[in-house]
Amino acid sequence: MIYELKLHVFMFKQQLIYQKVVLVMDKIQRLVITVKEIKGKCPVHKVGDKIIVEAPEIVTAETDALCVHALGSILSMIIPLARNVSFKDLGLAHKEGNVGYVQCLDPGEPYTAGGTVIFEIRREPAK
Repeated sequence: MIYELKLHVFMFKQQLIYQKVVLVMDKIQRLVITVKEIKGKCPVHKVGDKIIVEAPEIVTAETDALCVHALGSILSMIIPLARNVSFKDLGLAHKEGNVGYVQCLDPGEPYTAGGTVIFEIRREPAK
């Protein structure tokens, strides 16, 4: 009897967690990705450049520049972040919040002629 009660309580808690996740994931967020720092020379971006994402679309009219090296590091994060998955859980931040960081795939000198870019990703309510 006690085992059954514990099992029902556990299943109820799991259902509540599942419902919370579904509700959170139904709310699509806008992502503002900003160049925070460049180590070396980036031929595409400059500090302050923005990439705007309203998943699944990159809003090109509001995007300053887009590099394939940057896209490689950002692309797999766009949908989870736009659906409110935690920056901290994805390893993009030290603490919970609406800001995280990624780095482009170009390692820069002495390995390439380019440089690596640090991007800040900020989650905002969709327009």
